[in-house]
Amino acid sequence: MISAAAFPRRVVIAVCLIVGLAATAAGQGVTTSSSRYWKVVEDALGRKGTANPGNVLKFGFPRNDLAVVLDGVTLKPALALGSWVAFQRIGDHAMAMGDLVLLEDEVESVMASLQQNGIEQTALHNHLVGELPHVMYMHIRAIGNPGRIARAVRMALEFTKTPLEQATAAPAAALDLDTTSIVRIIGVRGKVNAGVYQLSIPRREKIRHDKMEIPAAMGVATAINFQSTGAGKAAITGDFVLLGREVNSVIWALSEAGIKVTALHSHMIGEDPRLFFMHFWAIDDVPKLARGLRAALDRTGPRR
Repeated sequence: MISAAAFPRRVVIAVCLIVGLAATAAGQGVTTSSSRYWKVVEDALGRKGTANPGNVLKFGFPRNDLAVVLDGVTLKPALALGSWVAFQRIGDHAMAMGDLVLLEDEVESVMASLQQNGIEQTALHNHLVGELPHVMYMHIRAIGNPGRIARAVRMALEFTKTPLEQATAAPAAALDLDTTSIVRIIGVRGKVNAGVYQLSIPRREKIRHDKMEIPAAMGVATAINFQSTGAGKAAITGDFVLLGREVNSVIWALSEAGIKVTALHSHMIGEDPRLFFMHFWAIDDVPKLARGLRAALDRTGPRR
């Protein structure tokens, strides 16, 4: 056995630093192999992802190129115009799910590209009603090599005008929105994203596909977004994630509150339990909107 004294002092120090850094990374849930795994995806998509519970890395592609107007409100990308794809690590492979925001003349080329590269489409539809220009939403899914999936998604997005270079984060502006009332009434604290207040409310049930649990960050949590329109009012949109037995009672609750249901459909194929996604739209006083949304949430089984 070689004694520690046989090594130069600087070598011993270097070894200690490496061991210490490795221990720190492990304590934070970060490993060298995990970093290498996600780097392939980040390099292919040309941007950094956001880590989420359930070993999920999520990437956003806001449609900053679009100027979409509905009921006189110019929609911020974070309100309803954010393409995204999320990757869940499964061993050396990944399950990916996402939602691509497309103009009508982009749909055909994007779908053909995804099909040619092994990415499934699980839904294609509207989320809003009456917006100009009209926007379509294409939901996608894939399982396999994460780098291959990421390259396929990037290639498909090149058939659109989606900004593919990651923009430098702009300084956060003051949010003209009564978030205190929102939190107090709905009972969920949200986050500010590019001028929009976003809430995410997971279901209580475990959602599975092919016996694998799908984390909430993969698109199976109720999403509620507020964008200020001034004078204490806001525009809201998002989607409720519902079981079949909850659908009509939620429609009733939203309608009673003056909140329009703009779409009811599936986003996935083969999930268990079967889910329905209900999109909505309204412009009104913030507390009134929050009370209507809370009444609808009370008719579902999400965790609050």
